[in-house]
Amino acid sequence: MNIITDEDLKNIDRLRWQCRRGMLELDLLLEAFLDQHYPTLSPRLQRHFLQLLDFPDPVIHAWCVTGEAPEDEEFNELATAIRATRLD
Repeated sequence: MNIITDEDLKNIDRLRWQCRRGMLELDLLLEAFLDQHYPTLSPRLQRHFLQLLDFPDPVIHAWCVTGEAPEDEEFNELATAIRATRLD
């Protein structure tokens, strides 16, 4: 994983670009989460969101769309929040 700086956390345009994946469903879900919830996340969860974007699309899809639970509780918390975005 890359080291994440405070500047990374604030660069929404760059994050929006990183939310563009190879799957339309994932694009829409991640961008909606970015717009609706990212600014109010704790810095810890913001960092986890950036780290999540480093994972391959099939892994993100499994965690955030199909509901497969990540082993890491921190990512599980984030994936649960992202899945809830679909209901907003």
